[in-house]
Amino acid sequence: MGFGQGVSGINAAAANLDVIGNNIANANTVGFKQSTTQFADVYAGSKIGLGTTVNSVVQSFTQGNIEATNRSLDVAITNGNGFFRLVGTDGSVHFSRNGQFQRTDDGRIVNAQGLQLTGYPPAAAGGGALPQPLVVSATQMPPQATGSIKAQFNLDSGSTVPTTAFSSAPGALPTSAMYNYSSSMTVYDSLGNSQQVIAYFGKSAAAPTVAGGTDWTMNATDAAGNPLGGAPVTLSFDSSGKLVSTNPAAITLTAPAANGAAALSMKLDLTGTTQFGVDNDVKSLAQDGFASGSLLGFAIESDGTIRGSYSNEQTQMLGQVVLASFGNAEGLKAEGGNTWAATGASGQPIIGVPGGSRGQLLSNAVEASNVDLSAELVNLIIAQRNYQANAKTIETQNQVMQSLVNM
Repeated sequence: MGFGQGVSGINAAAANLDVIGNNIANANTVGFKQSTTQFADVYAGSKIGLGTTVNSVVQSFTQGNIEATNRSLDVAITNGNGFFRLVGTDGSVHFSRNGQFQRTDDGRIVNAQGLQLTGYPPAAAGGGALPQPLVVSATQMPPQATGSIKAQFNLDSGSTVPTTAFSSAPGALPTSAMYNYSSSMTVYDSLGNSQQVIAYFGKSAAAPTVAGGTDWTMNATDAAGNPLGGAPVTLSFDSSGKLVSTNPAAITLTAPAANGAAALSMKLDLTGTTQFGVDNDVKSLAQDGFASGSLLGFAIESDGTIRGSYSNEQTQMLGQVVLASFGNAEGLKAEGGNTWAATGASGQPIIGVPGGSRGQLLSNAVEASNVDLSAELVNLIIAQRNYQANAKTIETQNQVMQSLVNM
């Protein structure tokens, strides 16, 4: 007669209560994964068992509910089994489902424990195949000189040929008798300084390039009236008002270097320009230059791309978050602080950008704990009864032993 079975049952029930209590305690912990206690019976060469033991404690990595927040640095992993990859200042690597991040004053993205989120830096910053701690730099976006202009105009076919030949110079700007229509746009030099390009369109009296059609001449100047290189340009329309050709065929407007900036060289594309019997008008006007800009904010997109928004109305990729997946997530070692470490049982992490089985990212949201509080309360009652029942077997064994002693 022994007490071993009851003692083992009490120990196992106590361990189960600990696991259930830990689940309940973390019901509101972002990214927490609930655990389940697994038991095994104990035999030692006898048909009568020696009780039970805790075989293992297994975490369930099913996805928790996605809850919306108001922080751009709150990020949830949705529809996948991926983990954020984090590194410590000592180079240690950790994994987490908790996407509550902060940005430090030097631009690093870290969790509450100071572990740094990793990913691929932008190609311009030397990005490669190895994940690195992500840094959202607050440095100015450098300017970009205008190199391409795309424009579409409609030139009124009812216009008459200007009475005065076109000419332009500082202090002697073109007069309305020299052209039928003008349009201006802002372009940028290599230092981000804005400049004006003014295009003047005049109907040509020369014989048309296309039989039955009409030619127009386009001149271009800067704001001071200096003619730009590459102009004038002849635009040839057919009888249906379609732009058939330009001379030169490839239009490049140039301006000399000034104020420390490099010379401007701008390819002009007039595809889609028409000559119809309606008012002169600009249909579209776009150029690829911009001034320098300050970082206003950034957002993490579903594919992990960190995209910054700047004061010059431009956006720029600042990096890309990576996710890690494992062949056996249940083999991960829980480290506390909502992090896990890879083990031989989990297998090596498979690193890649969000997508596929790793899942996608959703900013302004977090993944709640996957603890089912109602189920845990029921499990708590069952574990309590198991504890009481095992205590009862010890009490009964004690009464039987006492009876034998009193005989």
